[in-house]
Amino acid sequence: MGDKQENLVCAHCGYTADGKFAGDICPGCGLTYWKCGNCGFLVTAAEPPEACPQCKEKCDFLNVTCYTPECGGPGNIDHRL
Repeated sequence: MGDKQENLVCAHCGYTADGKFAGDICPGCGLTYWKCGNCGFLVTAAEPPEACPQCKEKCDFLNVTCYTPECGGPGNIDHRL
């Protein structure tokens, strides 16, 4: 039985890679979706901001970019996170 490696596609630029992007950042465009852990505000950037633009708090941000078909695939946010 062979291990099948899943191709991941960037939700922003369509870049396709075998396996995960290093640090979950797309090597093609350098962007990902970030969700504020305090208020849920979504930010598109290479790195999450120091403070949330919405609630103005210094919050933890979660990478919520969808990389798989289970959450809608490229161009989507993984709403399970």
